[in-house]
Amino acid sequence: MRCVDCRAESATTGAGRFRVNGNGKLLDVWLLVRCVSCDRTSKFAVHERTPVSSLDPEELRGYQLNDPELVASRLLDPLFARRNHYTLDWTGAWQLTRPSAWPDGAWPVRVDVVFDDPVPVRPDRIIARGLRLSRNAVLHRVTCGVPLRRPTAAGFSFTVLAGE
Repeated sequence: MRCVDCRAESATTGAGRFRVNGNGKLLDVWLLVRCVSCDRTSKFAVHERTPVSSLDPEELRGYQLNDPELVASRLLDPLFARRNHYTLDWTGAWQLTRPSAWPDGAWPVRVDVVFDDPVPVRPDRIIARGLRLSRNAVLHRVTCGVPLRRPTAAGFSFTVLAGE
């Protein structure tokens, strides 16, 4: 998101706070974000003119208490990001840890991928980097339960077939 004051690109960070405003039986909820360059605060709409009765009581309590997990889940939600016209910069946000040596044994080999945090990344990129293969080779040698070219933030498993 571009800051309105300093025009810095991708310069906002979650301030960890919600603003809840009630008007009768309707609520507005915003997530406050701060520009890391000029310190200006902006807000992202979470709920607008929403009947209080339609909100989950635990979720409403989280908004009122500025629950850090709720802040993180909103910021990481791709639909929320699209609706509020921002994108998250995931550059350098993930790291692949794997054994130093590929196990000798019978092919095919099954591999499980686990995410500590929900960082969306394309499975073909993770697999290519981990196996030191081209992404084209990954498409030919790997079978997977998720689409290889579509970003995922959930763990998955794949099977590597023997090389030709």
